[in-house]
Amino acid sequence: MSKENTGSPVYSIPLRFRKMENLHIVFWLLKDIGWCMVWKPLGIAMIFPTLIISIIIAWRTRQYMAELTHNLAITLWISANSYWMISEFLHFDEKIVFGAVTFKHLAMVPFTLGVLVLAFYYLYYQPTHKEEDEEIVEG
Repeated sequence: MSKENTGSPVYSIPLRFRKMENLHIVFWLLKDIGWCMVWKPLGIAMIFPTLIISIIIAWRTRQYMAELTHNLAITLWISANSYWMISEFLHFDEKIVFGAVTFKHLAMVPFTLGVLVLAFYYLYYQPTHKEEDEEIVEG
């Protein structure tokens, strides 16, 4: 177990994972730039690498509950965000599903699932597993 001078666990990510995470940020920004500028081909094309990399990151960190839950929440956020973008691009965002609920509001499903994943971690898992020191070290 790797420790700093303070005795706290050290959080370390292998360089190949960090490079993928950095590339993920580039794709995510390009997706949102495409959305903001209404460049539909760019926005839609960037959904795939952004979402795929977020899934890979979550999979690679699956043995660390803190990392897994946060990475799952990010994947759900990207899913919600991408659906919302597509609903605006294809002009069905304001169409009524039922009552006052529009298709844009359906993005709340993955957003809410992300919040629930984090609620599970912070309200249940973390308090009941205080004895576990989770860390990611280079392997």
